[in-house]
Amino acid sequence: VQLQASGGGLVQAGDSLRLSCAASGRTFSKYTMGWFRQAPGKDREFVASINSGGSRIGYADSVKGRFFISRDNAKNTVYLQMYSLKPEDTAVYYCAAQTSSGLYEYWGQGTQVTVSS
Repeated sequence: VQLQASGGGLVQAGDSLRLSCAASGRTFSKYTMGWFRQAPGKDREFVASINSGGSRIGYADSVKGRFFISRDNAKNTVYLQMYSLKPEDTAVYYCAAQTSSGLYEYWGQGTQVTVSS
């Protein structure tokens, strides 16, 4: 599966953004999908995940209550709605697909989110 993330940009603290990740292929609905981010000089970190049917969702503590993940299997797309953005949310955001191995084996190219104070 190929993943294409989009929707990043430069915003001010307190603003909102919605990231999208479009997937190619007919097997998108089988995958648990995740969003990760990597800030300059830091390791990549987990942000949110959603299982294939959308019934199981998880968030990093740092984004709980501000970020919301969703998916539309008919459109082969997973979303990350981000509210109340903070400067510390500045990072490159990646979407990824988790295979049956339990590993996130497919990654998108990343989209930059920059939050100014």
